Amino acid sequence: MKIAVIPIDNRPICYDLISDTLAIDNDIQLFLPELKDLGGLTTQSNVERLFAFVENLDNDVDYLIVSLDTVAYGGLVSSRRCSDSLNEIKNRIEKFKELASKKAKKILAFSSIMRISNNNINEEEKEYWAQWGKRIFDWSYYLHKTEVEQTYNCVHNTIPSEILNDYLDTRKRNFEINKIYLKWAKEGFFDTLILSKDDCAQFGLNVKEALEFENIIEKQNIKNAKIKTGADEIPLSLISRALSYNHEIKINPIFIEEKSINKISKYEDISIKNCALAQMELAGLKLDINNPDLSLLINNFEFEQGDLVLGDKINFTKEKINFPNNSYFIADVNNANGADNEFINQLLKQNIDNYFGYCGYNTSANTLGCTIFVAIVKFLAIKNNSYNHEAFLKIQLIRFLDDWAYQAISRKFVRESAPEFKKALLEKETELNNYAQKICEFLDYYPNKITYSLPWNRSFEIRILVN
Repeated sequence: MKIAVIPIDNRPICYDLISDTLAIDNDIQLFLPELKDLGGLTTQSNVERLFAFVENLDNDVDYLIVSLDTVAYGGLVSSRRCSDSLNEIKNRIEKFKELASKKAKKILAFSSIMRISNNNINEEEKEYWAQWGKRIFDWSYYLHKTEVEQTYNCVHNTIPSEILNDYLDTRKRNFEINKIYLKWAKEGFFDTLILSKDDCAQFGLNVKEALEFENIIEKQNIKNAKIKTGADEIPLSLISRALSYNHEIKINPIFIEEKSINKISKYEDISIKNCALAQMELAGLKLDINNPDLSLLINNFEFEQGDLVLGDKINFTKEKINFPNNSYFIADVNNANGADNEFINQLLKQNIDNYFGYCGYNTSANTLGCTIFVAIVKFLAIKNNSYNHEAFLKIQLIRFLDDWAYQAISRKFVRESAPEFKKALLEKETELNNYAQKICEFLDYYPNKITYSLPWNRSFEIRILVN
C-alpha cells in the first residue's frame, strides 16, 4: 500500500509520529515531504516545494492524506497569522487541486475552523493577542452565547476597531476557503473532508461557524464531509480511516470512570464519551461491546479533567485498575497535557502480550486519535503478516517518554526555566533517561541511544529520537 501525507507542520507529533507508526507495517510505503519544507512556530511551509512533492509522487498512490492549512496558509499556526488575501489563497489551493487529482486514488483531507484561544499568549497568534486575546475570546463567547440563549450581552467591547476588524477579516477569509473545500467535497474531489474545531469552548465564533458548516453539509447532502472536534490528531485518524476501509475492526471502549462519561474535557465542547465515539467513527471502526477485536481502555476523569500545564488541578488514579484480558490499547485522558502518574505505575506492571499501545498526549481528542492510529496499524499488520514488532516498541518508548516522563514530570521545570528551555532540558536528561530505563524494562526493548530536543524552542514539543 502506498500512502502520501502532507502533515500539519514540522512538530514531532505531526511528522515523526506518522513515519514511526507506519513503520510497524512492513507493507506500507510512506511518502512524506522533507521536514525542512514544513512550517514551524514562526515559519511557513515552502508551498512550492510541497507542490513539487505532490507532482513527483507515483501516479498509483492509494491514499493522499493532506492538511489543507499547510497548503493554503503554510501551516496550522500560519492559518491564524498569514496576511495573504482570499484570492491569493484561492489560486494556491486550485493549483494543489489540479496536481493532487492526478496522483492519488483517494484524497482524505482536513482544514481547521480557526480557533480562539482563551488567553493573552500570542505565541501562536498575531502580535495583538498578547494584549487583546482574552477580550477577543470573551467578546466572541458572549456574542454567540446571547444569540443562542436570546439573552442580554453583558460584555462591553473595548477592543480597538482596527484590531477587531483585522481579526474578523482573517476569520472571514478562512471561512470562505472552507466553503470552497465543501464545494470540492460535494463534487467528489475528497473521499473524506474534515473541518475541525480546534481548542473549542461551548460558545464562540468558531462554534457558530461550525454550525453554519453543518447546515451547509446537511442542506446540500455532502455525505463525505464532517465536522469534528480536534486538530493535531485528525491526519492520524484519516490514515486510520484509509487503512481500515476494507476491514471491519470492532472496538469496545471501556471507561474507568463509567459514571463520568458525559463530562466535557478541557479545550473541547463535547463529552468524553462522544469524543471517543467520534474518533472511532472517523477512524472507520465499529462499536462492539460483546465481541470486539480490541478494547479501548479510557482512563477518564471522575469530576473534572486535570491539566498538567495549568497545574491548578492534577488527577491521579486512586484505585486498582482492572486491565482487559483481551487485546487492548489505552487513552489516558485523566489529565490534559500529559499522563496520570499512578495509572502509568500500574500499567508498567502489566504483561505486554495483549497490549496494542498507549497515548496521553495533549487534549482528549489528540490522545484518542493517536492511540487509535497506533493500535490499528499494529492490528492490521499482524493480520496481514507484515508486523514489525521492534517498530511498535520504538513508538511506545517515545510515547511513554513524551507523555509521561517529560510532560507529566520533567516539563514543569523546563517550562518554568523560560527562556532557557534548552538548557533546562539538558539538566533533565539524566532524569528522563532514568525513566527510560523503567520503560525499556516494561517493553523489553533496549535501544543504543536516546536523544532529546525542543524543536520549537519552547517547553511544549519535545523531539525524542531513538537509535
